[in-house]
Order: sequence, then C-alpha cells, then structure tokens
Amino acid sequence: MYSKLEITGTLEILTGMHIGGSSAFAAIGAVDSPVIRDTLSDRPMIPGSSLKGKLRTLLALRYNEGPLVQANDDDPRILRLFGSAKKNQAKRSRLLFRDMILPDASVEELREFGLHTATEVKFENAINRLTAVANPRQIERVIRGCRFDVNILYDGSNEAETAEDIALLAEGMRLLEYDYLGGHGSRGYGKVKFSDLKLCVAVGELPPAILAECQALLDEV
Repeated sequence: MYSKLEITGTLEILTGMHIGGSSAFAAIGAVDSPVIRDTLSDRPMIPGSSLKGKLRTLLALRYNEGPLVQANDDDPRILRLFGSAKKNQAKRSRLLFRDMILPDASVEELREFGLHTATEVKFENAINRLTAVANPRQIERVIRGCRFDVNILYDGSNEAETAEDIALLAEGMRLLEYDYLGGHGSRGYGKVKFSDLKLCVAVGELPPAILAECQALLDEV
C-alpha cells in the first residue's frame, strides 16, 4: 500500500559549519565568505539539497565500484532511493529533504550563554610556499552547539523495499557523522551528529512490523 513516512529529529553542529551563501553584494570590509541564511529571519540555514547531496556522495563512495562516477550511474540501491535524471531512464527520488532553518529553541539556548548571534567569523591565512605571500580571508561559520530540526519524507511506493531503503538512509547518516557537512571539512569544519530520529506514517498505512523495523534502524544512528 502506498504511504509517505516522515522522519524527524535533530542535527547538532559539533564544530563550526560553513555552507556558503552569496557575497555578491558584500560591502568593503565585510566577511569574504558568509554562510547561507534564511531571507525572512536572517538565521543560518542548511539547505535540504546540501544534506541530500552529501548523504548520496558518501553512499556512492561506499557502494559504487571503482572511482566516483556520474550520479546517474550510482549503485542501483542509491538510484532507487535518491533518483536519477539519466535520459530515458529517469527515476523519481523517494526522499524529500526539507530546508532546515535554525529554530527558536536553538536561538534561546544560545542566549542563555550570552550569545546574540548563531555565527562566528574565523580568520584564515593561506601562505604561498614559494613566494611567502599571504592571502588572508574571513569565513563565517555556524557555531557549534546549534541544533537544526531534521525533516525528511520518504515515498513508500514499494512496501517490500521500505526497510532496505531506510537502512541505506540510516547508513548514510552514520557515514556523515564520521565525515563533515558543508565546506572545509579537512580543516575541522562541519562535524555533525543526528539524534532523536523518529519515524511516523504521514499518509497511508504501513504494517506495524515494518514500521518498527525501520524505527530500530534509525535508532542505531
């Protein structure tokens, strides 16, 4: 039976995270590389595309044979879950990732520590080894401790494959916890952690046994 499953939870930032926004209209002296923000609230956000793309890339590294290939040639299990735009072989993604905007609760937690902003500016300096010429830059980061609300929808178009799909998604989340989200990960940015992942049936029905199996898989993240 057709169903839509909703996965909710928390994504906590453990080290400063940078997902870049536009600096096209930055004033002189402004931060060189700002984070992306929600226009209405001016709060940092994590685009759903950033989380989806990172999870897919990590799973491709795990399961694709040989070096990374075009996304349309990923392992069949990844294509089934994340979709494909390959000509004459298009597959619809079974996952929908909502944008994550820093919620009120996380803002209030920051205020308890006397903080009035959810970002920091990290000064970095690249030095040319041959000429010793310095290239200083300022990178804005979402500070550690910020918690974003996760919201993912799964299209249960094939009941028999639901548990396997959720297992693959959960594995991608575990891989991400040992990698990074956003840019500059090799310099310590973007370590994250998932918690309180919950699964519920938003539309349609799903046998209780399958629902319990899927929840158990998410509990292991």
